[in-house]
Amino acid sequence: MKCPFCQHEDTQVIDTRVSDEGDSIRRRRRCVGCDQRFTTYERIELSMPVVVKKNGNRTEFAPSKLRASLMLALRKRPVSADAVDAAIQHITTKLLTSGKREIASTHIGEMVMRELQQLDKIAYIRFASVYRSFEDVSEFHDAIEEVEQDQAEPQ
Repeated sequence: MKCPFCQHEDTQVIDTRVSDEGDSIRRRRRCVGCDQRFTTYERIELSMPVVVKKNGNRTEFAPSKLRASLMLALRKRPVSADAVDAAIQHITTKLLTSGKREIASTHIGEMVMRELQQLDKIAYIRFASVYRSFEDVSEFHDAIEEVEQDQAEPQ
């Protein structure tokens, strides 16, 4: 690591400590060239995949948009905030561990539908009606039959 004072490329680590939260490492260093001391931090850097929209535009993943979609579908439904947080965490973790640099917005929509299907069947139908652009009652009926079939199957 280069010294921030003299740009010498040889530094020594004097002390290493893990932060209280355990999410970073603090290192005290000494420059061999000028004998100055400085501190560096090591942190995990996770990057979410870029979201590719249907029209081809790319945007960064926004957990706030995910939360807004879930909350809209779950409006006036008996689902706890903890359950919503867990669903968001589950989707976010899947995206992080996918290893992909880009992900289609449609794939995220399908992930949201799977989570909603577990949380609340009515919210699932609400979300599906908008997400899949239902145009007539038969499409609602098909979605309801899909939910009923899932309930009938043993878990």
